[in-house]
Amino acid sequence: MAADTPTAFVERRRDELVERTLDLLSVDTANPPGSTRDIVDFIEAYLDSFDVDIERVAVDPAKPNLLVTVDGAGDGTLLYNGHLDTVPFDADAWSHDPLGERVDDRVYGRGATDMKGSVAAMLFVIEAYTETGTTPPVDLAFAFVSDEEVSGDAGLPALLKDDRLAADACVIGEPTCEEGRHSVTVADRGSIWLTLDARGEAAHGSRPMLGENAIDRLYAGIETLREWFGTWEFDLDAAMVPIVEESVEYYAPMMGETEARKLFTSPTINLGTIEGGEAINSVPQSARAEIDIRLTAGVQTPAMLSAIRACAADCEGVTIVDVSWSNGTAEPVDSPLVEAVASTAEDVVGERVYRRSATGGGDAKKLRTAEIPTVEFAFGTDTVHAVDEYTTVDALVDNAAVYARLPEALASAIR
Repeated sequence: MAADTPTAFVERRRDELVERTLDLLSVDTANPPGSTRDIVDFIEAYLDSFDVDIERVAVDPAKPNLLVTVDGAGDGTLLYNGHLDTVPFDADAWSHDPLGERVDDRVYGRGATDMKGSVAAMLFVIEAYTETGTTPPVDLAFAFVSDEEVSGDAGLPALLKDDRLAADACVIGEPTCEEGRHSVTVADRGSIWLTLDARGEAAHGSRPMLGENAIDRLYAGIETLREWFGTWEFDLDAAMVPIVEESVEYYAPMMGETEARKLFTSPTINLGTIEGGEAINSVPQSARAEIDIRLTAGVQTPAMLSAIRACAADCEGVTIVDVSWSNGTAEPVDSPLVEAVASTAEDVVGERVYRRSATGGGDAKKLRTAEIPTVEFAFGTDTVHAVDEYTTVDALVDNAAVYARLPEALASAIR
């Protein structure tokens, strides 16, 4: 009989993988409040019988992180990252149990696809290697983190700040596939979050000409920003062109090719919040708005921000009172990591896997900024954060199969 392999182990024990997923779903980790102590306790107990190194790291006792290492045969470390917290849910709105329920080939629950299903697949990879006595070609490191859904500091940022993550490559188990389309996310976009403040002069609403309407000034400033920058075409870095083309092709079915191309060739500008005024019969003296601007990776955010500041300075009564920003990041489409993940996923599922950019940015950006090459990948469904969120049994098994094959695929790509 041929020796058991990690991949064969995964295929042979599908139902156990489903049970592991249901175990994770049964622990409520909605954020806020985001407590992950119980789920970390469960994972520690589950891994206790395996020959692996386990360490709990917590800057917030309610939100611990778990680091696990499987020793490999050669140099290098492949990091698997998954977050344990989820967005909140309204149980009354669900027709299935938000804390886990299997119905035929679907597994329902908050976090089923984002991303406790991926975490379960990663845990199963640990079990598959240790139970089959297989030594991976590189060290395997696993970071199961907290506080991701609210971009908090207790999770991955705390590990990076304390220099606890040393890896040559990382795959994050964020869902990157939708029905009929599979992808690996190799880039994210930069962001500028602005808070604009407008000042006017109060007057009675029956005599508006005697005042200066702060809301009018604010909205005029916002429209000026949209006119100046909303159609500004990026001078894209050559390395980003193939990523943009695959991204446009990936997103075109949901928004049309024209809008999909605009998404990556020009800034997107979203007016997220606006407030001002005290009463319907008063000319408002003050108003405030928050604006979300996104830029394709390779575009230098500080240069764009400088241009935006100059534009705002010409808008009467409007000032920028707060700003936060980030540069977009990307992995080259021909990098060993991208090739290993995409080709392995294509082999497992037998279909095309796009190499695309995300429309936003998350933990991958933090890891790339820390000089750890990173991609996001997981089969799943388009029910992220939705009522009756679910994944499928096939997606769970296929994820575990891809993650189990990655060490050899990556080692081969580097050789």
